[in-house]
Amino acid sequence: MAGHSKWANIKRKKEKTDAQKAKAFTKVTREIIVATKAGGGDPDGNFQLRLAIQKAKAINMPNDNITRAIKRGLGSSEADQYEEIIYEGYGPGGVAFLVQTLSDNRNRTASEMRYIFSRNNGNLGETGCVAWLFDKKGVISVPKEKVNLDEEKLFELALEAGAEDLRDEDEYYEIITGIAELEQVRNYLEGKIPIEEAELSYLPKNTVTVSGEDGENLLKLVDALEEHDDVQNVYANFEIAEGN
Repeated sequence: MAGHSKWANIKRKKEKTDAQKAKAFTKVTREIIVATKAGGGDPDGNFQLRLAIQKAKAINMPNDNITRAIKRGLGSSEADQYEEIIYEGYGPGGVAFLVQTLSDNRNRTASEMRYIFSRNNGNLGETGCVAWLFDKKGVISVPKEKVNLDEEKLFELALEAGAEDLRDEDEYYEIITGIAELEQVRNYLEGKIPIEEAELSYLPKNTVTVSGEDGENLLKLVDALEEHDDVQNVYANFEIAEGN
């Protein structure tokens, strides 16, 4: 299991259930609120808000929900004072984790993150302890079944748009860009290929292959983290060995 995209595939399947869809709506709503507070409520002039809205539409969030979230972001409610906090730590087998959260209570979230890691054979670390093992990149997800180009042609188009790389990840192609180039590449590709999602992500520079009990425990840790209301994204640098 790769550290980024395979989890994305699992999350897509999870979100088909009503309970998971409600949780996904909550997480995207927070992203819209935070993006609106940071850059205003006009998606044309706020790229982060555009990304959040695209993510909302990808999980079929109703337009009314999106509009309400933007209005909440434009308001001054104390209940909507979220801050982004990234927690770093190690899971079973020494696997590195970055956990991206949006929290309205830093102390509570830190305590709960520490508990989740320790309960699942991991350790919450200090800021900077694993961040150097990841690169922050733009990632554009393209569903294979909807693409009319072969991989070579798609790669050429991605490079033409200003992307850095193209990865084959099961049911999806992932187009990798620099942080600053994500918007430019997405705009260039819009209408030429079907884009399901564009986001900023942390990609591991190298991965650790795990198997057996470590693999099972790592997946339990991932599930526990992703079930937490404050957690937006989980990134790690492991792959599950074939046959496990």
